[in-house]
Amino acid sequence: MIYVIRHGQTDLNKERKMQGRMGLPLNDFGINQAKALRDKLQNIKFDLVFSSPQERAVQTAEIVTGVRAVLDDRLDVFDLGEADRLYVNEVKKVGPLPDSSVYQGVEETSEFVKRVFSFMKELEIQYGKQELNILISGHRCTTGCIGAYFEGVPKDGNIVKFSSDTGDFKTFNFRLT
Repeated sequence: MIYVIRHGQTDLNKERKMQGRMGLPLNDFGINQAKALRDKLQNIKFDLVFSSPQERAVQTAEIVTGVRAVLDDRLDVFDLGEADRLYVNEVKKVGPLPDSSVYQGVEETSEFVKRVFSFMKELEIQYGKQELNILISGHRCTTGCIGAYFEGVPKDGNIVKFSSDTGDFKTFNFRLT
């Protein structure tokens, strides 16, 4: 079983600001969310624990599991470029993402999906035929993209609909063949 968790709250989440690679660590509420998630998953022994390199995702993974997470840059948050840390309601967007014609440094959506899917494909090849409990800690975008890996990318391209709420999780299984 694959447990895909979304990091707990940070002050930027609380302030309704865009949070990308200039994100913050968990705030007290976010730490409590991670502890509550740990309690929900306390009967699961995780064989593998992976995380985005962002501190908030690492903190969440390690609070939930009690073990050091393996960091992988392919799980990193979507690069928001110049839109990072701006108020969500003030950002000019194309769909749910900052408009790359307005903000410099915004990651290409196709490249983002490619890198997350690359991680998932590697994980599936390496461990897909084994019965393991794997925890992956990430962000709204990465957890949504992982969901799209299993469910397919929606016609409207809105992969974040597969994400869980902050401090929560979803489960998926590789199709054992």
